[in-house]
Formats: sequence, C-alpha cells, structure tokens
Amino acid sequence: MELLKKLYEPHAVKARARLDTDPALCRLLSPSIEPRVLERFLIEWMARAVYMTEPVDGWIRRTGQRCIEKGMQKIGNALIIHAKSETGHHLMTLEDTHALVRHWNAHQPPPALRVEDLIAQSPTDSMKSYRQLHDETIEGDFPVGQIAIEREVGYLAVYFGPRLMKQVDSVLGTEVSSLLSFMAEHVAVDVGHTLLNEKLLEEAISRSPDNARIYAEAGARALNAYIRFLGDCLRIAENQPTPLRSVA
Repeated sequence: MELLKKLYEPHAVKARARLDTDPALCRLLSPSIEPRVLERFLIEWMARAVYMTEPVDGWIRRTGQRCIEKGMQKIGNALIIHAKSETGHHLMTLEDTHALVRHWNAHQPPPALRVEDLIAQSPTDSMKSYRQLHDETIEGDFPVGQIAIEREVGYLAVYFGPRLMKQVDSVLGTEVSSLLSFMAEHVAVDVGHTLLNEKLLEEAISRSPDNARIYAEAGARALNAYIRFLGDCLRIAENQPTPLRSVA
C-alpha cells in the first residue's frame, strides 16, 4: 500500500484528526456527559442514520458500474459483488432505533418518543450534503472517489466507534450498549471493508497516480460531513425541552 500512504493519506490526515479534536465528539466522550443526553444522542443518530445508510448498496453498485465504464473492470466487478453485502443495511439502524426508543420510554418520564416521528424528521444540512457528495462523486469524472468516501467513513467506525462503545458502556451500561447492533457490527466488520477499499484504491492510484489527491479529498469531505452529522445529533440531544434536562 505504498502508493496509498505516499499519495493519498497526506490529504486525508487533517479530516481524520478531527476525530480527536472536534468539540462535539469530545463532548460525547467526556466523563461529565449527562447520561440522558448520551442516550438521546444515540436515538437521534440511529433514527437519522436510516436516511444516511439506505442508499449505500446502490452507491457501491453504481460506483462499480461507473468504474467499468471508465475501463477499470477489476475494480468495478469487486464493488458490484461487495454491494450485495450492504443490501438492506439501513434496516439495522431502524431496528436499533426501535430498541433504543423502547428502552427510553420505559425509563424516562413522558412524553414518550415515537419512532415514526423520529424517522420522519427533515434531514439536517450535513445529512443532505453527505448524500449529495456520494451522488456527485459517483456521477462525476472520478467515481473512484466513492471508494475513498467508504474508506474514510469506515475509518471513523474502526477508530472512533470503539471509543464511543466504551463510553456507552461506562455511562449507560450494557443494557443500552447491547442495543447498538449497527455500531457493534461496523466496529467489527469495517476492518475488513477498509482493507478491501484500500486494495481497490491502491489499484486505482497505480493506474492514475495524479488522481490520488482527488480521491482523498472526496473521502475527507465525507468524513467531515459525517462528523458534522454526529455533532448535529448531539446538539439536538443537548437542546431538548427543559423537562428532559430537569428531571433528576
């Protein structure tokens, strides 16, 4: 992976550093976070993640088709095969939303949360930007940038995910962390997905070294958008009505 390290990674490092410095992510991992805020964040995240993850298999499949159109048959075929494993992935976020809402309603005072209302919320700007970036990259001149997007968001899962799971365990206990099947799977599975994406990126960069920066910049934009999305979810949780905050 020498080309990846030399030509790609220098252009992704700044976005990755935000996983350690972004104020919202730091608040999420703070020992002083209010338990109800953390739990409400998880609900908001999973409910809104349905919008973020529903198109994933289609994005990967379309990227494969575009790569084949660009003469990258091997890369395209690998992506089309990989897309099958992502089919229906958003259903896991929906199941986690239901489980988290049931737990919340059983332990918190009224009004009860409704999954239907949470799912129906309008997407934030960060959510819309995230989806738009995928579509623009896939349909643009450098569809391989979509592989970089998957790689950088996968990096978030394997780097930040375990830290967040540990925080949930510490603050809310295994009763809640056991409900996070989407996060648990991505922490485990995205290691393999990252290796696949790195292999495909290395292949693409070996064909067109000058495009490495373009690919990395697409990945960095996606990572920044997802970090903003997590920040939006936390701010929504922090700014719930006063009764939520005042109940001891």
